[in-house]
Amino acid sequence: MTASTEDTRTAPAGTSGKPLADVLGGAAADDGHLRTPWTVLEDYQCFGCSPHNAHGLRLRFRERPDGISTTFQLGPTHESYPGVVHGGLLGVICDETMGNLIVLRVGQPAFTTAMRVRFLAPVLVGAVHECRARIIPGADGSTLINTEADVVDAAGTVVATARATYRPVALEAARDRIQISDDAAGRLARVLAATADATGRPLADQPVGDEPRGGQLPNVPASEES
Repeated sequence: MTASTEDTRTAPAGTSGKPLADVLGGAAADDGHLRTPWTVLEDYQCFGCSPHNAHGLRLRFRERPDGISTTFQLGPTHESYPGVVHGGLLGVICDETMGNLIVLRVGQPAFTTAMRVRFLAPVLVGAVHECRARIIPGADGSTLINTEADVVDAAGTVVATARATYRPVALEAARDRIQISDDAAGRLARVLAATADATGRPLADQPVGDEPRGGQLPNVPASEES
């Protein structure tokens, strides 16, 4: 996968004033892509963002003023109807972008508790698209974080939107779900702690979202300006 050609260096709202690319002390590669904490794991196989998964999307992220983004171009092996990208993959891309934004902002793994995707126009095989994710302020005192994402085409037209709720969990508490060695967990814990320290845990003192009640997912507008 390719990544966004935009290289915005201003800090997202709620951080300590540093761009995400500077938060980990060299968190951006030479080409401007963000290095997520998972890169300390030599052979992690995340379908969405791992560079080691030969069958994955290999998404890479760039910083935006209000979050992060990834640019992608999917081929025939990712289609549903001939020439049309499978909608489930758009959900994966939105989830990856929103989830990694939270990891970079709070320094903790984040588990998806609810997600809704709306498809506004077909995403064609071979076309370049960008997914842009941001955090939504919500109710005081909640341990959950609401996010939203837009998928836009080369003309900037929104072709899909997503909204999701995540629960950040301390790495130690998540060890029963994250199957890595003690040595790898130690390396990952140090990087996550550095992320949290550098950003000052920005979401700890600003409103975050409530989990949808009654099994209802958050409302998503039928269309939205990018």
